[in-house]
Amino acid sequence: MGCTHNCSTCSHHCGGEGNKTDFVAKPNDLTHVKKIIAVVSGKGGVGKSSITSMLAVKANRNGLSTAILDADITGPSIPKAFGIKDKAFASEQGIFPASSEGGIKVMSTNMLLENDTDPVIWRGPVIAGTVKQFWTDVIWDDVDMMFIDMPPGTGDVPLTVFQSLPIDGIVIVTSPQELVSMIVGKAVKMAGKMNIPVLGIVENMSYFECSKCHEKHYIFGKSHLKEIAAKYDINNIVQLPMDEEIANLCDNGKIEDYDPMLLNTFLENLNK
Repeated sequence: MGCTHNCSTCSHHCGGEGNKTDFVAKPNDLTHVKKIIAVVSGKGGVGKSSITSMLAVKANRNGLSTAILDADITGPSIPKAFGIKDKAFASEQGIFPASSEGGIKVMSTNMLLENDTDPVIWRGPVIAGTVKQFWTDVIWDDVDMMFIDMPPGTGDVPLTVFQSLPIDGIVIVTSPQELVSMIVGKAVKMAGKMNIPVLGIVENMSYFECSKCHEKHYIFGKSHLKEIAAKYDINNIVQLPMDEEIANLCDNGKIEDYDPMLLNTFLENLNK
């Protein structure tokens, strides 16, 4: 009665947490990752990739060895945000990721394509297999915190990531619209069915702060973040404003020049 399907936040030991079959794939022998966090969204257009980038930048600024696995195979944008133009290369040992100017390791489909604008026209199983190879075949070396930029929804790729990678938890990215309650619910319940804890919710584009009067304007309507988080017993939440600077930095490959101060406490809670 009243089950949210999120075993990580439940005090009742009903046995549901032991039903997950272990499909976790073995990483490259030279890969040692301490914590893996998937950044998910129930719908597109909420700024999931920019949030992934900022979380990685913040973790890196805090002295953690950081990496991003870009699992959004058909819409990769992480290399663009970090200004990475290098292509991936391989040896007999495996595939080597690229590194940003600040030292964040990145693996993305765009690093395998001849041109950044070449479309990826693959069927679902091939896309899911590629994501899995980003874990099994890439030499990530020693990483304190890896972020996975997920495609929106609950399809093949999220299922592959949740089953094949040792995910420590997910971060849900939302926007303030009313329908987000349903979208968040879908993400929470999928994570619960896969026995993966929800570590926090980021409400992106929550408001716009006027640079002159510093008044907050809620362009997309009143936030329901606190009510939604309380419904699913999620305590780690943060609201981020619309910020033209972030968009400009991502477009110019300079996201590492931004210091996302509002993510300080949020990231600390992720790393506990």
